[in-house]
Amino acid sequence: MHNLPFAPDPASALSPHVSAAAGSAAVVRLCDCNRSCAFDAGRLAAAGAPVACHHALCGAELGVVESDLAAGREVFVSCTQQSALFGALADAHDAGGQIHFFNLREHAGWSAESAQATPKLAALIAAATTLPEPEPVSGVQLRAGRRLLIVGEAGAALGWAERLKGSFEPALLITGRAGDVELPAVNAYPLWSGRPLALSGHLGAFELSWEQRNPIDLALCVRCNACVRACPEGAIGFDLQVELDRCRDHRACVAACGEIGAIDFARQEVTRSERFDLVLDLCAEPLLKRVELPDGYAAPGRDPFAQALAVQALGELVGEFDKPRYVAFEAALCAHSRSRKTGCTNCIDVCATAAIRADGDVIAVDPYLCKGCGTCTTACPSGALGFQYPPVAELGLRVKTLLAAYARAGGEAACLLFYAAQAGGAVIERLARRGRGLPARVIPVEVWSADAVGLDLMLGSLALGACQVAVLAAGSHDCTPLKGQAGHGQAILTALGYAGEHLRIIDADDADDWPALESALWAWAPATGVAAPARFRLLAKKRETLDLVLHHLVAGAPAADAEGGLPAAIALEAGAPFGQVRATDACTLCMACTGACPAGALRAASDGFRLEFVERHCLQCGLCVASCPESALGLEARLLLGDEARRARTLRAAETFHCTRCGKAMGAAPLIESMLARLSAHAMFATEAERARLRMCGDCRVIDMMSTEPAVNAWDLTE
Repeated sequence: MHNLPFAPDPASALSPHVSAAAGSAAVVRLCDCNRSCAFDAGRLAAAGAPVACHHALCGAELGVVESDLAAGREVFVSCTQQSALFGALADAHDAGGQIHFFNLREHAGWSAESAQATPKLAALIAAATTLPEPEPVSGVQLRAGRRLLIVGEAGAALGWAERLKGSFEPALLITGRAGDVELPAVNAYPLWSGRPLALSGHLGAFELSWEQRNPIDLALCVRCNACVRACPEGAIGFDLQVELDRCRDHRACVAACGEIGAIDFARQEVTRSERFDLVLDLCAEPLLKRVELPDGYAAPGRDPFAQALAVQALGELVGEFDKPRYVAFEAALCAHSRSRKTGCTNCIDVCATAAIRADGDVIAVDPYLCKGCGTCTTACPSGALGFQYPPVAELGLRVKTLLAAYARAGGEAACLLFYAAQAGGAVIERLARRGRGLPARVIPVEVWSADAVGLDLMLGSLALGACQVAVLAAGSHDCTPLKGQAGHGQAILTALGYAGEHLRIIDADDADDWPALESALWAWAPATGVAAPARFRLLAKKRETLDLVLHHLVAGAPAADAEGGLPAAIALEAGAPFGQVRATDACTLCMACTGACPAGALRAASDGFRLEFVERHCLQCGLCVASCPESALGLEARLLLGDEARRARTLRAAETFHCTRCGKAMGAAPLIESMLARLSAHAMFATEAERARLRMCGDCRVIDMMSTEPAVNAWDLTE
């Protein structure tokens, strides 16, 4: 098994410089890259990071690393550019597990403030040398053979099929004519014609269904061309496609085809389907219209060079591959649906790969289609979806380690910069080479995908001691959900009295957008942070983490000491994961909403007819609104502060309705009155006496009927 060839190795992409145990035999060697960086070993040692500094570790001083490896020491090298060289050296000494790499040059050394970057250097060194290895992520296996579907117009499709028949097992679906094209005389691969209907699946398991429109079944045709010669109108070309507009129903072609039986103008079963490992889509309009296309599917369009590159990439996908399960799903927390009423669809709406679909009352995640952007976990209000590559708990430990070491070294106003390993790393490297680099107070934190940096991680980083959090959106297919989360977080922080801008999403498509990153970071004034960093760790459960973080932010909120104090509640934009449910007088206390609420925020009181609400549990999923038969409920996004959010409060209460005959309790008065209003117009309750029985309990209703209705004798009945 091996990793997908277009994805970086998980170990190198997520944590290329961590060690399970950096003991006394470990040595940290920094290289200032020919004196282009400012590393002060003395100041770093004083800050608690004893290191050895070098000027040409990959050249004249390479022997130092070789000596360390030969002596069995664990070596941490602050150079990722020459990792291949150092790795080969380690392999030569059978010490591949002893050497680790981390980046100080682009992250701190190449900066206009490199002389002030000692606290950041100490933080990066601490994270590189003390954090444990990341927990392995469970995965799925993909197997792809050489069954290649080529779909498109006859000219280009046939051309590629002929070129690739020696290295693949091609199958061809012709979707249209393209000039004077002749089918190959040798039937070397499956050949069909028709209109594609649907393409689904993933690498190694694609399925295409199409509609057979051509009366000539190319799968049965023996390419004798008898039909071409027999057609009096010349409606059949050498591509064996029938131009139905020119055909005059002579059916001479049918007679010419004879016992081969490949031509049928009255074919009933026109829908067909087949399975393939890979798909080369040459159609002008791609069969799949998604932001992120599945592995093994290529739609290069009409450009021959793009087609050649696509074919080369598809060739690298033949084999067996390991793919991480980027997202974990906990069905018990899902707020998607109840009793066929749809509530939260956030994850389905933002998924760029169509990997998430409705599955009854919950959702289902296809790990074979998921590309690991993590947007679904950011948008999920309940934490039913959790990103695993790496999980928030692991990132939280990294953040805590970085901020603690930064503070111990005398650093102030720390700003965390989350960036995607590939796309974001390229922007930072370009900024370091061509611009001012990263400010001394900006600490980069590598993640697999920037889209997975949700509200719990943003606010959690602030609670742990950062004064600001930036997310570099390079590599994001749509940073709108990220900006929405940052907007909710900033509204909360501002209302709590933390001055300044704390959360910023930085748009940058690729490395050429490095000026946008430079401008966003260097012009950003520090904001007010927490007085004392939190001591807890971020948890795997999203709502639990948010509870801890918000409690810490509220406890130290500057607004508590200001005139007016803390607000009772903070208004938020629609879509926030916090808020309340409102009930109007139309509510009859049918309690349908309590059964629909996935979080237990709505409940029926045990000692009376009351609808109670616990705001802390509300996800704002809307299931209660969708389930209410009276349309009496509505949502209001807000964050309620204080203990009131944890206590149940009454949304709607009613008197008990009693039987008008015996006084027995029958239910909530609004519910009974609503039932009476609906039934009073029914033919079964036309008289006043019949309507009066509706106000009686079941026993009294029978007694009243027996005592007032005239009896019917058996002898009075006729056939």
